[in-house]
Amino acid sequence: MVDYAAWAISDFSRLSVPLLASASEPDAENAPLILAGVLLSLVIIYLASKLIGEFCARLNLPPVLGELIGGVVVGISAFNLLVFPQAGDQTWNSLILDFLQSTSGLTPEQTPAVASGISEVISVLSELGVIILLFEIGLESDLKELIKVGPQAAVVAVVGVAVPFAIGTAGLILLFGVPAIPAVFAGAALTATSIGITAKVLAEIQRLTTREGQIIIGAAVLDDVLGIIVLAVVASLAKTGEIQVGNVIYLIVGACVFLIGAIFLGRLLSPYFVALTENIQTRGKLILPAMTFALVLAYLGAAIQLEAILGSFAAGLILAETEKQHDISEQVIPIADIFVPIFFVVVGAKTDVSVLNPFDPGNREGLIIAAFLVVVAIIGKIVTGLAVFGQPGINRLAIGIGMIPRGEVGLVFAGVGSATGVLSESLNAAIIVMVILTTFVAPPLLRLAFQMPSAEPAAEAIAETGSQESVQDSR
Repeated sequence: MVDYAAWAISDFSRLSVPLLASASEPDAENAPLILAGVLLSLVIIYLASKLIGEFCARLNLPPVLGELIGGVVVGISAFNLLVFPQAGDQTWNSLILDFLQSTSGLTPEQTPAVASGISEVISVLSELGVIILLFEIGLESDLKELIKVGPQAAVVAVVGVAVPFAIGTAGLILLFGVPAIPAVFAGAALTATSIGITAKVLAEIQRLTTREGQIIIGAAVLDDVLGIIVLAVVASLAKTGEIQVGNVIYLIVGACVFLIGAIFLGRLLSPYFVALTENIQTRGKLILPAMTFALVLAYLGAAIQLEAILGSFAAGLILAETEKQHDISEQVIPIADIFVPIFFVVVGAKTDVSVLNPFDPGNREGLIIAAFLVVVAIIGKIVTGLAVFGQPGINRLAIGIGMIPRGEVGLVFAGVGSATGVLSESLNAAIIVMVILTTFVAPPLLRLAFQMPSAEPAAEAIAETGSQESVQDSR
């Protein structure tokens, strides 16, 4: 039996799977076909992200929304160009595979191994993309400001987990008669926040270093930690009917020690990092040590059953305190431009929007429950803005909206619930609908919230250091 509790709290795509692994051991003749499929997939991903991203930008919508929509267009919901398992099983159906069969001699016997290899490589590149994104966001964040807003961010994170969980679980039990354990699992899915999506939007609209932006990022990081703990608890409950207290304590202590320890030790060692880069004579003397540092912390985050993105974010925060911050940021941007779109397109491509079809009788029960979950998901995060204290003139609506998108985090909850068998088909579909709608409505709403007059006083109260200008320069 698979230990779903352990599976749930490890990194989203289980990076321990070898890049070219498949259900059966692929032999050497499959490697060129896998490479060809990966190259075609990247061409499709980049075209989709740029074409639809540019279209959204011209409509004054966040380009990240275009990347998500582009993923839906080329993914399992529309043209089915990219290679992913279909409907949660291990059947494969993709136009890339058809193209390889007609042009590269891919045989039906080879197809499962080649398809699995392509899917694993693209998934790993996607996770690498979000690791780099959080490293970039950390570089553009102000650690002193994050520490200053830390209490507010902590309150926002706790409220953003507790309110939707409590209302969602109670509502499912009382209004829809859902059994307790499935209701708890669905309520837990409402607690998630996708830091990647919110951070990208904040960077695009140049609000990352505002007080609102720093509270959102700090709360989203803490929300991720809390989300991992909640997921571990409900996964254990679903599997065994009881909560493994030791595992929960380990996660709480591990998260605190890792985040605080990484930042504390990193600040002590950062002068040695600067000295090292100044003595290197070969190309990449700055970006390669910086990326190595980020990947080491990302590995440590994944190794102790937290998330790799927390480690890369901590690495960015540490290096942002050095005199090399601006130079590293400039050199990371081209790398992020290559890898980050893969993450957002893949999130969209793996999302099955067919569950939104009201004309399918099988979807109707799920859509009714989904309507309730969507309302709770949005309101439960918007109220987090009201929890901010000691910040006159701050845009509380923007803070609440920034916590709305569930993205890939919500899909992990749905995936674990489906795998454990605790969720009915209708409830699983309802969670997926909630994830889709919150992911796609949050970026434009966040931009609108920052355009409201109440956002301006807080924007003017940015730290005097001119950090906002450095973000604009890096863009």
